Amino acid sequence: MPRRILSKAKPKIRKVTRRGKPLGTFCRVWLPTTAASAPFTYDKPAPQRLVSKFIRIFVGTESFEPNNMKAAIIGYGKMGREIERILAERGHETALIIDLDNAHDLDAEHLKGIDVAIEFTTPATAYANIRTCLECGVAVVSGTTGWTDRLPELQALCRERGGALFYASNYCLGVNLMFRINRQLAALVGHVGGGYDVRIEEVHHTQKKDAPSGTAITLAEGIIENLPGKSGWVNFAPGIEHAANRVGRSEDTPADRIEIRSVREGMVPGIHTVTYESADDILELRHEIKNRRTLAQGAVIAAEFLCGKQGVYGMDDLLK
Repeated sequence: MPRRILSKAKPKIRKVTRRGKPLGTFCRVWLPTTAASAPFTYDKPAPQRLVSKFIRIFVGTESFEPNNMKAAIIGYGKMGREIERILAERGHETALIIDLDNAHDLDAEHLKGIDVAIEFTTPATAYANIRTCLECGVAVVSGTTGWTDRLPELQALCRERGGALFYASNYCLGVNLMFRINRQLAALVGHVGGGYDVRIEEVHHTQKKDAPSGTAITLAEGIIENLPGKSGWVNFAPGIEHAANRVGRSEDTPADRIEIRSVREGMVPGIHTVTYESADDILELRHEIKNRRTLAQGAVIAAEFLCGKQGVYGMDDLLK
């Protein structure tokens, strides 16, 4: 395979508009190969192309938006209200809102005419909410965490009924970049050795229902897949009695497990830190969410992507 070299050519720049309104600027740089006659191919998207895809989607220069999408919001807390604002900004209609006081309205009659439902509720209610949508023939995007041991059941139901389901533990652009870097870093650490051990810390607001966070679990799974010697995770969660895989002390973490430390304080939207520590140094990968808007925007973009499709999808599919 020919090597990829940097191009000295000037990038092509074009402005992008939708409905007459400027949405941003898209820059494309062509990367020639050392062999001019041989096209350069990738088994997987090249890193710079993947980053470009992220940027084009999340800053608005690329959209999957269908016209006048009719959405249902299931769960009308802080996230639900932010999703409603984003839907309106992007020209969609919020045709149905389901919350605790009208949960009984989540049925075929009220879902009639809905293009996609966006579900952010609780671990105790997510499964039933998503199942109802699939049984009623409505595509559903979910970001609820803490229940995904039953996600394979709903994925199977979705395929069986020819429905559409999009699930992600986190819809933030930066977090999904972190997921990829996390997998690559784990593989590199496994390759070079160096006596590193790894741990994860997640910090969230005191109202978060589950521990550890779905994002922390996804990070742990990415490490387990790529770092020899780690086969699972445990949760050190002082003061959080409902935490999954809980250990009472950090010292109780088995050597073949990754410790996820869960902290609940104030109104923190979300901080995730992956730490590799050896006898000689410490290496950290950290992401902090500043507000919920980035999560809501990602969920609405996922709904635009899912609308009109069949099958089971996640963020990797959206960003291909």
